[in-house]
Amino acid sequence: MRATPETSEAELGTAELLWGRREPPARGPRPGLSVPAIAEAAARIADQEGYPALSMQRVAAEVGVTKMALYRYVAGKGELDAVMIELSVDEPPDLSGVPGGWRPRVERFVRELGEVWRRHPWLPWATVGDRVMGPREVGWVECAFAAFDGAGLTADERRQAVFVLFGHVRNTQSPATAGTQPWSGGAGPSAVLREVLDRHADRFPVLAALPPPAGPDDDLGRAFGLRCLLDGIETLVAGRAAAAR
Repeated sequence: MRATPETSEAELGTAELLWGRREPPARGPRPGLSVPAIAEAAARIADQEGYPALSMQRVAAEVGVTKMALYRYVAGKGELDAVMIELSVDEPPDLSGVPGGWRPRVERFVRELGEVWRRHPWLPWATVGDRVMGPREVGWVECAFAAFDGAGLTADERRQAVFVLFGHVRNTQSPATAGTQPWSGGAGPSAVLREVLDRHADRFPVLAALPPPAGPDDDLGRAFGLRCLLDGIETLVAGRAAAAR
């Protein structure tokens, strides 16, 4: 692999590390230290202390080497993130045996992805942006595309459906990963926000008049949004088929 105007040496190095094309150090600073061991230590820190706590220095201390020694295995924070993500996403699910067609497959995919992100709450934060992905993470994208087999979507529509699907799961994973919202989790606005809305009811009449939630919204609207998304796809495809007759 060679660098091009579209790729950097750092990106190529990360790709070679994730896809097994880089040789491990011939002699390490500590017996038993390896890239998988470093990835496990990094994931453990992120799981227990949160993604912002992760650093090369913190991981070096966790595995018992100096920060400079760690650079023999991962070239920097970007590679550290990449190997940690690749370890933590686990293998993608096998949806080939899910009965009922494409819609149950998509629903199963969402459940499986949500469970991985539940075990590693930092993953929705770490897996944003244009990054080099490893085989496991690419496998999840492959799985999402395959879940829509038989849905009747064009190639572009399938790409857009997968993009929207991942965004929906991310946005409904937890209040911390969701977008701007007046309140979350079905608990209604905070006492401060409730007072502000009451004071400015003339400015925000709809929000001020909303009754308290009927009950806890434990999935942050995930099931409702997914149902709307999949219903919309079915309506789109059915309408196109009817027009073609």
